Amino acid sequence: MALFDLPLDELREYRSASVEPADFDAFWTKTLQEAREHDLDARFEPVETGLRTVQVYDVTFAGFGGHPVKGWLTVPVSVEGPLPTVVEFVGYGGGRALPHEHLLWASAGFAHFVMDTRGQGSGWGGGETPDPVGSAPSFPGFMTRGIEDPENYYYRRVFTDGVRAVEAARAHPLTDASRTAAVGGSQGGGITIAVGGLVPDLVAVAPDVPFLCDFPRATTLTDRHPYREIGSYLKTHRGRTEQVMRTLSYFDGVHFAARGRAPALFSAALEDQTCPPSTVFAAFNAWAHEEKTIEVYDFNDHEGGGAHQQGVKLRWLPARL
Repeated sequence: MALFDLPLDELREYRSASVEPADFDAFWTKTLQEAREHDLDARFEPVETGLRTVQVYDVTFAGFGGHPVKGWLTVPVSVEGPLPTVVEFVGYGGGRALPHEHLLWASAGFAHFVMDTRGQGSGWGGGETPDPVGSAPSFPGFMTRGIEDPENYYYRRVFTDGVRAVEAARAHPLTDASRTAAVGGSQGGGITIAVGGLVPDLVAVAPDVPFLCDFPRATTLTDRHPYREIGSYLKTHRGRTEQVMRTLSYFDGVHFAARGRAPALFSAALEDQTCPPSTVFAAFNAWAHEEKTIEVYDFNDHEGGGAHQQGVKLRWLPARL
């Protein structure tokens, strides 16, 4: 696919037309207060993996509604003192997968916490966290579950789980709560942006080709899933566009980005039809912290920078952690 979105010079100036709800902050304050009424109950069980340079813990903590959410915590062996910590969120359809698939950050000397995504983990990277909350009729996938109302929307639960994942990671004695970063790609990048807007004291965020940004443009620019799930829902549920867009406005990465208080490293790919570059730049341009940079991969689709971007992050994060 050749370039299909705005030219790069226009992307750098682009601003989203997404309208922030007047009660956005109140909605999320209430959501997190309700989640914190449940004991975090973060449990870390050592697991034998056959790996010799890292120790892995099977993690369970209370997310949205007190529901149990799984994760992995991986730390270098023979460490002393609290470690800088990288909390990672995974892409659409995936779960926490297997411990040996997550060795990068512990190999670089960090504590690494990867969160399972509730209800997902059967498209790739197996998951073990159910979503016990039902919804009204939805299009197959996760994008339209509960989309009739912000209170019921699927990503209200996921983003809350993300905040609680940071709290769970910080609860372990080998992690340094004052040196915590959030990272993730695609859906994981969207969760990273949301967590970056909801957790005020992260020291860095690094969302790659992030999903869940600039819904008004994304849903009308690309016909690739998962964004297309929303259009397919509205194709059947005629006349509900305004209602759906109102719900999505509470979960738009652009509005979380406006509250971002940590240095940020984004990435975008100019041939990305899954997360079009203008939607990524919408969040990047809205990011509130003055220290921010974006890596641009001009001839890549949704794979973005891949291992090259991992290398960029390995050079960027240590100076901030």
